[in-house]
Amino acid sequence: MNTPQTTPISEEKRPWRRLPRNIWILTAASFLTDLSSEMVIHLLPLFLANVLGVRTLTIGLIEGVAETTASLVKLLSGRYSDRLGRRKWLTVAGYGLSTAAKPFLALASSWTAVLGVRFVERTGKGIRTAPRDALIADSIDKKQRGLAFGLHRAGDTAGAAGGLLLAMFVIWRWQGTALVLARPTFTALVWLSLLPAVLAVLLLAVGIHEQAGQVTQGEKTRTTLVALGRPFHKFLIIILLFTLGNSADAFLVLRAQAAGLSLLQVMGLLLLFNLVYALVSGPIGSLSDRLGRKRVLLTGWLFYAFIYLGFALARHGGHLLFLFAAYGVYYGLSEGIAKAFVADLVQPDQRGTAYGWFNGAVGLAALPASLLAGLLWQGVGSWPGFGMAAPFLFGGALALLAASLLIIMLPGEGVAKRP
Repeated sequence: MNTPQTTPISEEKRPWRRLPRNIWILTAASFLTDLSSEMVIHLLPLFLANVLGVRTLTIGLIEGVAETTASLVKLLSGRYSDRLGRRKWLTVAGYGLSTAAKPFLALASSWTAVLGVRFVERTGKGIRTAPRDALIADSIDKKQRGLAFGLHRAGDTAGAAGGLLLAMFVIWRWQGTALVLARPTFTALVWLSLLPAVLAVLLLAVGIHEQAGQVTQGEKTRTTLVALGRPFHKFLIIILLFTLGNSADAFLVLRAQAAGLSLLQVMGLLLLFNLVYALVSGPIGSLSDRLGRKRVLLTGWLFYAFIYLGFALARHGGHLLFLFAAYGVYYGLSEGIAKAFVADLVQPDQRGTAYGWFNGAVGLAALPASLLAGLLWQGVGSWPGFGMAAPFLFGGALALLAASLLIIMLPGEGVAKRP
């Protein structure tokens, strides 16, 4: 009658111990990929602005087109993974294509060349994202789904922090406390970023395995947007509205530089953001398993609105230090949670399709979001811009509207039911 309680209590305190191998492999691969990407990606707007002399509107165009490309591919790859009944090799192929595109950034001498590289690299991201997210959801029980996605985000972001540290070291050795980025520094970082990217592809190829019984080949009638159900449709509309105000993080980098911070100081802010994000993602994901996805996501969106108001009003580096740290908390409250919520809204054999539409919609909205941000900041032609505060005020207002609609349109948790 007196059953020992040590094991259950230990498991309850350390639920990560019960996570399956796929979750750890996918997390490790994301760590390596972001270690690679973050050496370069946040420096790309500075490379465009400082080295190539590109204006903010064009930077917004490049980021928007790149994300839109990824979005269109996500719509197809997610649905294809459901029909095929396979996730692994689409995931591996997507990571591989993104890795193959990286070296060409070192050779780019115009903004159109950068756009071309971003197009190919984002195509790879589009191929991998929905099947990878579906594979995470397939590999874990619903009771730990928030934790699994939170851990994956934490690994991703820890890699980003490591990449930023390496980038800061290279910048310090090559440029010291320079205010602008030089081409040789950027080129060196691109070549250095290849090693972890290649390791990630190899790890995925040999480490992850398909999840039998989660997807069924040939069920074409269920891999449509209509078949995903009304709760998912409502959430998709809400996330589209929110994303229209969530411009590329490149504008946060430009905002920090406009405040007079040096290149190393800007990188330090990005490092702080990623460290906070990595630390809070796992615990917040686990919290959503207990409190409910929607409640945590709603908190994140409200927090985002106040943070963007802060970016609009910030006057010096001290303000930005606090805001970048708070921005990391927002990401922990929203990124992994939103993806776990998608899995709650649909059936297992629809997850690839659902993640395709979710990730695709977010990416498609990135083009008008980034263009609007560039337009509001800089203006175009005879239409003057409203200054650097404008994109952040606009984004905060849309976040408040999206949070209101989340309460009104999805009053419950919206858990999927088989029709």
